[in-house]
Amino acid sequence: MQPNNPLPFGSANYRLMLVGIGIILLGFFIMSLDSEEFGFGVLGLTVGPIITIIGFIVEFWAILYKPSNQ
Repeated sequence: MQPNNPLPFGSANYRLMLVGIGIILLGFFIMSLDSEEFGFGVLGLTVGPIITIIGFIVEFWAILYKPSNQ
């Protein structure tokens, strides 16, 4: 018998989701720091998008993560 839990995820999932959102926002912030015209520098084309993609990977993992105590 499963416990009646109204939330679809556990607390660890929600913490990972918040970390992922923070990483995504950090990536967008880094892209905005680019001093080249139209963001065509290293920060706007390489570093920022890589960090943003890492944030989306963390979000995907947070959704699929199932703690061992559940």
